[in-house]
Amino acid sequence: MDETLPPRKRPRGIYLLPNLFTTAALFAGFYAVLSATQNRFEAAALAIFAAMVLDGFDGRIARITHTQTDFGAEYDSLSDMVAFGVAPALVAYHWALGELGKIGWLAAFVYTAAAALRLARFNTQVGIADKRYFQGLASPSAAAIIASGIWTASDLGVDGSDVSWLAAFLTAGAGLLMVSNFRYQSFKQLNLQGRVPFLLAVGVMLGFAVVFVYPPLVLFLLALTYAISGPAWTLMVIRQNRAKRRHDMP
Repeated sequence: MDETLPPRKRPRGIYLLPNLFTTAALFAGFYAVLSATQNRFEAAALAIFAAMVLDGFDGRIARITHTQTDFGAEYDSLSDMVAFGVAPALVAYHWALGELGKIGWLAAFVYTAAAALRLARFNTQVGIADKRYFQGLASPSAAAIIASGIWTASDLGVDGSDVSWLAAFLTAGAGLLMVSNFRYQSFKQLNLQGRVPFLLAVGVMLGFAVVFVYPPLVLFLLALTYAISGPAWTLMVIRQNRAKRRHDMP
């Protein structure tokens, strides 16, 4: 009598809830591009920020509900490529970079290609790299620089053609930071479910208050500060290592 078990069937279907948030983030990136083609740049910037919020939810929901799958991880990467790789570059191009001709589309392409390389490198380092740090600027943070910059300029009535060179520098610079070897804090070690000191809760409340004073400019300054923190921290570590070597020399 053959007692071998029948081959186990592969599960069909996908988990709806986390992928629903991923789809929403993908739509937000798509909507940002459509808004930019209609010269609605403030709406485009807000759509990119909406994609960031939604992207932050899908992974956490998958972990909380134990619905993490390889499909979900791949789908999330494709959504990130659209929302944080293609959309910011095209929004920046329609807003300001188009005035520069070939230099403009080159800056936009540098950003898009860098986002693709950044996501590919991140996917190959899952489970290997130190979760406390990102190698290179994360694509949502790079997108925040462009989106908040355009939002601030639009709110102040600044036309993209007047700051096209600055926009090209920020766009290409954000792209190069994504593929750099600078280390950035990931803040994944923060325990949001545990107890925290009362002063920390007060600090978070004050932080929200500061952001709401003038959201576009505050978010732009925060994004720039985080982008600069990687090179600054790397230079500080290099100086400390050099000082230590000099101190250890006989």
